[in-house]
Amino acid sequence: MTILVTGAAGFIGYHTVKRLSLQGQEVVGIDNLNDYYSVDLKRARLEQLSGLRGFNFETLDIVDKPALMALFKTHDFTEVVHLAAQAGVRYSLDNPDAYAQSNLVGFLNVLEACRHYPPAHLVYASSSSVYGANSKLPYSVDDAVEHPVSLYAATKRANELLADSYCHLYGLKASGLRFFTVYGPWGRPDMALFKFTEAILQGRPIDIYNQGQMARDFTYVDDVVESIVRLCPKPPAPEKEASGVNRIFNLGRGKPVALLDFVDCLEQALGIKAQRNLLPMQAGDVIKTWADVSALAQWIGFSPHVEVEEGVAQFVSWYRQYYRI
Repeated sequence: MTILVTGAAGFIGYHTVKRLSLQGQEVVGIDNLNDYYSVDLKRARLEQLSGLRGFNFETLDIVDKPALMALFKTHDFTEVVHLAAQAGVRYSLDNPDAYAQSNLVGFLNVLEACRHYPPAHLVYASSSSVYGANSKLPYSVDDAVEHPVSLYAATKRANELLADSYCHLYGLKASGLRFFTVYGPWGRPDMALFKFTEAILQGRPIDIYNQGQMARDFTYVDDVVESIVRLCPKPPAPEKEASGVNRIFNLGRGKPVALLDFVDCLEQALGIKAQRNLLPMQAGDVIKTWADVSALAQWIGFSPHVEVEEGVAQFVSWYRQYYRI
C-alpha cells in the first residue's frame, strides 16, 4: 500500500505525511516548493520528514501533467490525499492566475491521473470559504454554496464539482474536506495566528478586521490529521456497485471562537499584551464560520476536540523554539 500526499511540504501536508509514515504506511510526497511564503520553512518541514521510514519526496508541480501522470504510472497508489493548492483568500484578490493554475488546472490533472490509475480513495482539500456569506449557522454540507465571495472560494467549489463529474463518469470514490481555519505548529506565515505572534513579539500592532467583531471555527491541526488518516481507508459507499461517488464533509472544531477571545489566548500564551489595530471589514472576508461536523464524526468515529487555549499554546511553544526566541 502506497499513499500519495500532494502539498507534502505544506502545513497540513507535513503533519499528514508524518502521521501516516509513523503508522508504517509507504508515503510518496510531492510539492512544487513555490515562494508564496517562506521556502525555508517548507524545506525545514521536509528536513523533519527526511528520516522517516517509508517516505519518499519528489519536487513536482501538479500543473505539470506529464510528470504527474508518470508518477501515478510508476506507483500503484492505494489512496491519494490531495492537499496541494494556492492558498489564501486575500492573495487571490491580486494574483488570480496563481489560483487558476494550481487550484483548477492542477486539480483537473490530479483527477485525470486518478482516472487512468484509480486509487481506492481520493481525499481532497476543499474549504469552509465555499459557504461565502451564508447566514445560516452552523454551516451544513446540505446548504447551498452558490455565492462564493472570493476567487479562492470559487476555485474550491469548482474542485468539488469537478470531482462530482469525474466520480460519476469514471467510477472514482472521493471525499472532499471543507477545512475550517486550521492552525498549529509549523503553520503558514500568512495565517492570522502566525502574523499576530510575529507582530506581538516584535512590539508591532496587530491588524484586526471588522473592529474585531468576527468569529472562526478554529481547528487544531492534529484533529485535522487524525480525521484525514481515519478517512483514508473509508471511501464513501456508492449506491450502485462499481459506480463512483464524491462525498463532501465539513472538518472543523464545531465550536466558533470570537476573534478577540482568540487574541486573548495568544496574549496569555506569550505573556505579552497586544497592540490592537481595529480596522474595517476586508473584501472577500466573512464575519463568522461554524461547522456542523456530525456527518464526518459519524463516518470516521472521531470528532475534533482540542480547545484553542491548548492549541495556541502549542503553536507559541513551537514558534519560540523554531525561531530561537
